[in-house]
Amino acid sequence: MPRTSIRRLSNQEAVCRNAADEFVRCVAAAVATRGHFSVALSGGSTPKRLYELLAERPFRDEIDWTRLEIFWGDERPVPPNHADSNYGMTRRALLSRVPLPEGRIHRLRGEAPDLDAAAREYEEEIARVLDESPGGEPPRLDLVLLGLGPDAHTASLFPNTAALRESGRWVVANDVEKLDTRRLTMTALLLNRARRVLFLVAGRDKMEALAGVLEGEFDPERRPAQLIRPQAGELIWLADEASLAGLGNGRPT
Repeated sequence: MPRTSIRRLSNQEAVCRNAADEFVRCVAAAVATRGHFSVALSGGSTPKRLYELLAERPFRDEIDWTRLEIFWGDERPVPPNHADSNYGMTRRALLSRVPLPEGRIHRLRGEAPDLDAAAREYEEEIARVLDESPGGEPPRLDLVLLGLGPDAHTASLFPNTAALRESGRWVVANDVEKLDTRRLTMTALLLNRARRVLFLVAGRDKMEALAGVLEGEFDPERRPAQLIRPQAGELIWLADEASLAGLGNGRPT
């Protein structure tokens, strides 16, 4: 079982500042140990605020941006300049504001006409950058940032979708029937190899989903976020008071 902790924070801003502190610490530890830092970023409004903070002092100056390898946990089927693009949001909030070499930015090609091929290409890119063999044991990302949807989805692992049952692929194109779309997403197989996973959760609209994931029976078809259990890593929930209001058992620290 992963080392799991829940941090109760006052509001979304506190969640994001705590996450920024964790990000800086993770970068320093990874660079000192392995010479580089690999991270899978998330979309969403809460991560956007985190990225804005990382682009500002003091956080910006505490990170050696030349040592980072940037990936994304999922992407929507849109071009990179589209308002809904996770990559596009991250570029505006963070990437265009820090001295990060373009060669260290590895985006999912959501605009590709063949998303299955794009998923395979992303696996090959991850393997190349992190010196692993495609199709073999997944590499260990240093950090994964995840959010939680009101339906308990995370990345683009939505309830009752095929990607939840994927046991061999690192990245897939996932059919999301309720949204009438396909999305590219890392699978639990890859996400669970991470050295550290941070869930960023804020808002009363996440209350029911968070309580179900943390206290409900294990049912990942209904609550996909329950699949995220890093085997040899640390799982940290950074959640605000509003999102934690539905918990009935125990007292998060």
